[in-house]
Amino acid sequence: MKIVFLTGAGMSAESGIKTFRDANGLWEGHDVMQVASPEGWQQNPELVLDFYNQRRKQLKEVQPNEGHLAIASLEKEHEVWIITQNVDNLHEKAGSSHIVHLHGELTKVRSVHNEDYVLDWENDLFLGDTDSDGHQLRPHIVWFGEMVPELSRAQEIIRDADLVVVIGTSLQVYPAASLMHDAPYRCPVVYIDPKPSMIYDLIQPLHVIEKGASEGMQQLIQWIANEKFGI
Repeated sequence: MKIVFLTGAGMSAESGIKTFRDANGLWEGHDVMQVASPEGWQQNPELVLDFYNQRRKQLKEVQPNEGHLAIASLEKEHEVWIITQNVDNLHEKAGSSHIVHLHGELTKVRSVHNEDYVLDWENDLFLGDTDSDGHQLRPHIVWFGEMVPELSRAQEIIRDADLVVVIGTSLQVYPAASLMHDAPYRCPVVYIDPKPSMIYDLIQPLHVIEKGASEGMQQLIQWIANEKFGI
């Protein structure tokens, strides 16, 4: 069975990470447009670099939660893909193999001149850190107003899913929300969230698990074992 997970900020909440905007439009105390937009980068690149340096340091202090580990465990018997809006590396740390980061990755940087020039980067990034041609490096993050290069790959992955599982995101933000258009007709969708909201006008059968990521994944694993979806 091919299971495709769509994960968002709620997936990593139990690990202590705020991976995107909270209810006040802030990200770790910062206006998101100051630290997650091309305009913010142009106005104050040092602030932006420091912000992501702090997020990168935070990654070294947190661990995958039981939800991350449960998703990874499903690879023993199923084809599992993760399409995440999160920029942390907790799915990787948990042992998952097939991960698409729609909004980029904290542990990578890229050239401001060539978006295909991408490097793994674990430590701080400063003004003056450049590519081989002398162009400044920037966080490998998809900022507001920028294209989402991994979207087409994500669309291809979800098109032949047998089961779609949405965790920790209401899929209200485009273009991630558009992925549900690409899920197969009548493919079962499981929505795991402690405070579920209407995620979409789905044509697919929807099963809601009103729990956090860790508890919700344990219930999902039981459902799969019991062949709840008849797949």
